[in-house]
Amino acid sequence: MPSESDKWGWEHVSVFGGFERGSGTKRWKCNHCNLRYNGSYSRVRAHLLGFSGVGVKSCPAIDRSMRETFQILEEERIARKKKRTSGIAKHGKRIRACQSSIVSKAISKEDVDEMVARFFYAAGLNVNVVNSPYFLEMVRSIAAFGHGYDLPSLENLSDSFLSKEKGKIEKFIASVRESWPHTGCTILCVSSLDGQLGCFPTGIFVSSPRGLVFLKALDLDDTDEAENLFITVLSDAILDVGPKNVLQIISHLGHACKSYESLVLSKFPHIFLSPCTLQSIHMFMEEIASLEWIKSTVLCAKRIEQHILYYQHAYPCLFPHNLKESSDQVSTKIAPSYCFVQRIIELKQVLQEAVVSEEFKQWKLSMPGDHGIVESAILGDDFWGKAHLFLQLCEPFVRLLATFDIDKSVMGAVYDWRFQALEAVRMKGIDATALNQLEVLTENRWDALFSPLHAAGYILNPRYFGRGQNKDKTVMRGWKSTLERYESDSATRRILREQLSSYWRLEGSLGEEDAVDFRDKMEPVAWWENFGFEISHLQTLAIKVLSQVSSVAVCQEIWQDNDFPCREAANRSGVERPEDLIFVRNNLRLHNQRNVNLSSPSSQRNMYFGYPSGVKTWDNMHLDQTMEIVNIHDKL
Repeated sequence: MPSESDKWGWEHVSVFGGFERGSGTKRWKCNHCNLRYNGSYSRVRAHLLGFSGVGVKSCPAIDRSMRETFQILEEERIARKKKRTSGIAKHGKRIRACQSSIVSKAISKEDVDEMVARFFYAAGLNVNVVNSPYFLEMVRSIAAFGHGYDLPSLENLSDSFLSKEKGKIEKFIASVRESWPHTGCTILCVSSLDGQLGCFPTGIFVSSPRGLVFLKALDLDDTDEAENLFITVLSDAILDVGPKNVLQIISHLGHACKSYESLVLSKFPHIFLSPCTLQSIHMFMEEIASLEWIKSTVLCAKRIEQHILYYQHAYPCLFPHNLKESSDQVSTKIAPSYCFVQRIIELKQVLQEAVVSEEFKQWKLSMPGDHGIVESAILGDDFWGKAHLFLQLCEPFVRLLATFDIDKSVMGAVYDWRFQALEAVRMKGIDATALNQLEVLTENRWDALFSPLHAAGYILNPRYFGRGQNKDKTVMRGWKSTLERYESDSATRRILREQLSSYWRLEGSLGEEDAVDFRDKMEPVAWWENFGFEISHLQTLAIKVLSQVSSVAVCQEIWQDNDFPCREAANRSGVERPEDLIFVRNNLRLHNQRNVNLSSPSSQRNMYFGYPSGVKTWDNMHLDQTMEIVNIHDKL
């Protein structure tokens, strides 16, 4: 046992109360702050060095310089102790060759902040890491553990801990799977072009009311072999989920796998291959812009833009306006032609003033080309009249998008958007010919752009009850297509049609006061669970249809940061199964995304990100365990 004289801290306290120096526990008073404690030398050392968690406070009278002096004395004491004990160490015991001074050194909050900042700078200040709740969870857990924590080895991170985390995720997914026979689910396939790999990293997700989960990833290119691979992997995913549980597949694959649909349908004829609603709305808005008279107006607006950009380059101070500026990024993405023409109209007066200025006249003389067409368009009335008419046709569609959350919308909401927008256009008293062209376009293109499940959702959503769906040709065509794909047995289809009539006639429980009153006060699925029991076939279909997402946007945010760096790290660190790391990474990010959506003040419990009461994610279990550790630590 080392001599008490080797413990420098005794020189800075006064022992009193009849205890002898040779005993372990003493009653002592700090010579610097006069605080009194009972305890052994470990408490004296903690008090002077500023350690916490051993029942004493850090000495408030010791400044940073003195504490650093004490730290040097402590390190020298530890070095002498190691030198004395190294000769009698047990055979086979591993001794560290070197040990970071951070382990034993008492450092301030500012010092720790500087080291944390240094780590982030060395890692390129990765915003995803900075904002990750898992990073904060890790830091708090290490702090709760206290002095002496060693990080797990890379070997363990690549093997045992990875397997353990994967097991926890699979356990959570197993609880999600239990809901799929009741609600059905949607398989989402999304890809992005990876310039480093020269291919399309593709992710396969499963969406249901209980939560969005990641299944697997693969790399695709535009070859036939890649398409065969995708069909095989997608078929395996369907079998894994359960063919009867999969209602639809929504894909956004870019240029990869353009013709997989027919092969998938030959294996699973009951599954719907639905276009992404976000992409469909974008295509619909651009098809409006492709009407012959509108197309010429948009092209004229682009000529004006190009002309003015040349002039702006020559005289930036005279024309400082940004022709492409838009405050509404969502509308710009969904209806770019509309937003572009709208921006040109906003700058009408500025443009007219510019083309009559002396600087513009001088600039024309030095620039080849016919400037008369652009000048006539800007100074005349024809272009502006057609541009205003184009905006009048599109404005209700774009405006109502602000109240239509595409990412989380239920099946059928897009029909309500369409009908409200068309009615708003009619109320404007727009030119009959232009209005007729819009209505014909909508009628002819709607079935090709949108899944028939939207029609079924529009019929079965109690919030849209009594909207005259049975008299609308596109709605009833979609309903017919839904029945024919969903149910191959004609006798069952007859039952579904009869039960739909019962729903429309408010027969039995469907006509009760609560059923009628709660149509727009309950979530559609909850309404059917409560009031649809007398028409069980239609109840089952309604719950499945109204439980589905309609867009890949729910997983696109996760997948836009593709897994190439993740796979590269897996290869460098020796992970035997890189797909396990990708599986764990994406599911952790999905759970974080869901928790953020649930905790957001503006977020309501909805069908796609909510959980039934009593269901706890394993992600929250982690946080609960961390808080238990912290609470225990605080009580010490």
